[in-house]
Amino acid sequence: MFDEKVVEMILIGIKDTLYMTLVSTFFGYVLGLPYGIILNITRKDGLHPNRIIYGIGDFICNIVRSIPFLILLILLIPFTRAIVGQSYGSTATIVPLVICAAPYIARVVESSLNEVDAGVIEAARAMGASNLQIVFKVLLVEAKVSLLTGVTITTGLLLGYSAMSGTVGGGGLGDIAVRYGYYRWQTDIMIVTVLLLIVIFQIIQNIGMRYSAHIDHRKR
Repeated sequence: MFDEKVVEMILIGIKDTLYMTLVSTFFGYVLGLPYGIILNITRKDGLHPNRIIYGIGDFICNIVRSIPFLILLILLIPFTRAIVGQSYGSTATIVPLVICAAPYIARVVESSLNEVDAGVIEAARAMGASNLQIVFKVLLVEAKVSLLTGVTITTGLLLGYSAMSGTVGGGGLGDIAVRYGYYRWQTDIMIVTVLLLIVIFQIIQNIGMRYSAHIDHRKR
């Protein structure tokens, strides 16, 4: 059953899955990291409290996060087509993945920055540091372990979402599992794709968690 054509298809599926996951994680952080920083500094006890900005950011974040990914994927089809010229395939799937990931990442970043000891922030203020300096030289530095853990968790989440997109022709291993495991009842191919997704997930998690532990000075 696993002839050369099937093996080649699975290898392409692995490549597409990694492409969707890693690219969407990167662009998710391009949007989500500054979003999370803004939420942190404009909250009630943040560096620069602003109830209006925080309220709008918090509302948008909650709305997007409350929409199940498959529904969001379908809702964004016109927008995805306008951005990349098509609504199916691995590149097209990156658009809804990024939009889905950005609010989640923003919450992870906000939570990580909230964990920074207030005493450290006050010490930086006492030395005359500006809010911008506190953000980049204190908050992000002190929260780097938690932020990296968030990257690892987010990447794993997007890996699962990329597989889920296979139900609507998103490409990758999820698409192979649906087309061959569900529509054609080729259980062996479906089992292999599921096992590969598990292996990829475990590799991502282990690398991320090991590196987080390596840079965590609190355990030294």
